[in-house]
Amino acid sequence: MSLKHILLGLLREPATGYDLKATFNETISHFWSAELGQIYPTLRRLEGEGLLHSRIEPSEKGPNRRVYSLTDEGREELSEWLRSGPVVGVERFAYLAQVFFMDTVGDLHETRAFMAALRQRLNKWLARLRAIETDITGTYGNAPEHYPDAGFHQFATLRMGIRSIGSKVEWCDETLAAIDLRREEREARLRAAGFEEPDAEQPKANFATNVIRRPSPASPGRERSHGRSPDGCRWPCPPDMPGAVALSLLAS
Repeated sequence: MSLKHILLGLLREPATGYDLKATFNETISHFWSAELGQIYPTLRRLEGEGLLHSRIEPSEKGPNRRVYSLTDEGREELSEWLRSGPVVGVERFAYLAQVFFMDTVGDLHETRAFMAALRQRLNKWLARLRAIETDITGTYGNAPEHYPDAGFHQFATLRMGIRSIGSKVEWCDETLAAIDLRREEREARLRAAGFEEPDAEQPKANFATNVIRRPSPASPGRERSHGRSPDGCRWPCPPDMPGAVALSLLAS
């Protein structure tokens, strides 16, 4: 899949580069993004390949505008692409790579903050898609099998987006619940080993600056040593239990 074929699909009806960008923002951006700096060079290249042609038209507002439309060769290229079978590639999710390596930070509080922030963003995206679905069904009814051909296929892509983003939100909820259980189990093991209750105020992650605020280290003169659990909490250790031993309790 490429920007080339998306532009050919959008230009089944003549449009300017500005019109195409507006369509991207309203609909296509939910599964493919492109900026004007990508759209215009691609339009010129497609015209050079004979897949598009353009004409200058007067504009009611401002300077004349260039309108692009498909040539017969462009329609044939679009048809061949659509008939060539599903184009399935490997999707890239940067946030999954971040989660994969998050143990490097060694702080479950930060992992939880990350997952909560991700869930919030995905849930907002899901809400936008559901609002679009509500507008469509409110106008055309709840039976997409009766929609016009273009509306039927576009609604199918919308439903895929809703299911895809919805499943990611469910995954966030599942992971957040697992993080909470993991923290509870660690705290129970520490209490059973004779640790004091943790401070009420836990370290917090600041994603704007990527800085983690933690309690200040214990003063050197204190009699009791301190260890840090793998989730980033500072726990006072009994005098006969060095921090390394306390950490070992949590390794299992």
